Amino acid sequence: MENEKLGEHLDVKDILVKGLNVWYGPVHAVKGVELSIPAGSITAILGANGAGKSSTLKAFAGSVKYSGTIIVGDESIDRLPVHERVRKGLVLCPEGRGIFYHMTVKENLLAGAYTNKKANLDFVFGIFPFLKERLNQIAGTLSGGEQQMLAIARALMAAPKYLMLDEPSLGLAPIVVQRITDVIKYINENLKITVILVEQNTSVALSIAHHGYVLENGKVALQGRAEELRDNPVVREKYLGGVKK
Repeated sequence: MENEKLGEHLDVKDILVKGLNVWYGPVHAVKGVELSIPAGSITAILGANGAGKSSTLKAFAGSVKYSGTIIVGDESIDRLPVHERVRKGLVLCPEGRGIFYHMTVKENLLAGAYTNKKANLDFVFGIFPFLKERLNQIAGTLSGGEQQMLAIARALMAAPKYLMLDEPSLGLAPIVVQRITDVIKYINENLKITVILVEQNTSVALSIAHHGYVLENGKVALQGRAEELRDNPVVREKYLGGVKK
């Protein structure tokens, strides 16, 4: 993973979320959520399926309507459309990978660079060297783990300051999950990119996160440093199988 320190020039600021609400018709999916995401951190948003995790990320990305306020540094982004949020460095890697299955690896990567005129394929090859060998391969023929890595690489092509990852370990074998978590740590520590990580796999998320929030029924039930959440008996009982990890 030899790369220039892309993050050294990033003007990354804290994110503050106040009173976030997301509705889908009559369904109140996110209920007054308040978050503080420190610049340069890996912040995990945890909880069971349907807890409001993905809806929270989609509000960050601007892909769902919401009420409340999302502030980056001292600037509200609430009125910005999706593409303007991407230009400001908020990039979502969606659940289910969201790659273009009938396009080549190269075409997928370049699609991620549509807001970044200085996108550098060699940069992502340094993190995912196998992609260089697969440039002309159809993305849908990659393995599940390779597709997930392609999805993350495509997000990096947009030069994010804040990388939002929605369930990156979903459906992957443990050895592949370890590879993905290694990449996430590298992105954060070496590229200085703030990571917002939504995961049902609480053990994996808390093994790399600095801070975490646990959502239940659309509300923040618990929050704290990752090690505090790992030691919390409620978290251990509900999300870690009752075993201290």
